[in-house]
Amino acid sequence: MSDDQSPDSVVENTPGQGRTPEPERIEPAAPEEFGLAQVWWGDGKGKTTATLGMGLRAAGHGYRVHMLQFMKGGASSVDAVRGEYNAIAALPGMSYENLGHYGWHGMADGSEDADHEAEAQAGLERAHELLEAAAAADLSAPIDLEADPEAGMHMLILDEVLYAADRGLIGEDDVHDLIDAKPDDLELVLSGSHAEPAYLEDRADLITNVRKVKHPIEGGQRARRGTEF
Repeated sequence: MSDDQSPDSVVENTPGQGRTPEPERIEPAAPEEFGLAQVWWGDGKGKTTATLGMGLRAAGHGYRVHMLQFMKGGASSVDAVRGEYNAIAALPGMSYENLGHYGWHGMADGSEDADHEAEAQAGLERAHELLEAAAAADLSAPIDLEADPEAGMHMLILDEVLYAADRGLIGEDDVHDLIDAKPDDLELVLSGSHAEPAYLEDRADLITNVRKVKHPIEGGQRARRGTEF
């Protein structure tokens, strides 16, 4: 608090005037300021977690959110059904679909690299379908919270799409094309890749590096239910 601020002025300038907000019923609504392209990359844990958090926040305001996961494999300790899928299914206005669920490209884990490439290409085609659906919708208006994503969405999360590009399963130009195809009012969120996607510096509005300082996996900790899946 600065010297020229009284406690009363701080309260007056605080959203809700210092009162704890109460939850409200989620009703279909339309965002006023969506339209940016976001990029989340890095070697730290939390890229998907961050994008899911934004999706949760947007859905809580009544905006229609859809997540397409390009690749979401993992170790043998990871369940086929993840906690976020169950939570999304129970949340109005948010939906997901997944491609390339089992295994990781190039990890000699029993999954076929050719299958990963085919699934990544299928994900790219599906992403364009979703972008076309968003472009055909009136994003300045509410969208039915239970509608299929073909009716459009206000926020589209393409999880691990940058990992697919980093592994050469899709091209950097393909990611450029996705951003170029984004309608003006759609919030497009791209995540994945431990390598810096420098090719997106001039395309994205927000770029966040999720950096690893320490990770329990280095000490042998396996993925845990409720934190990693």
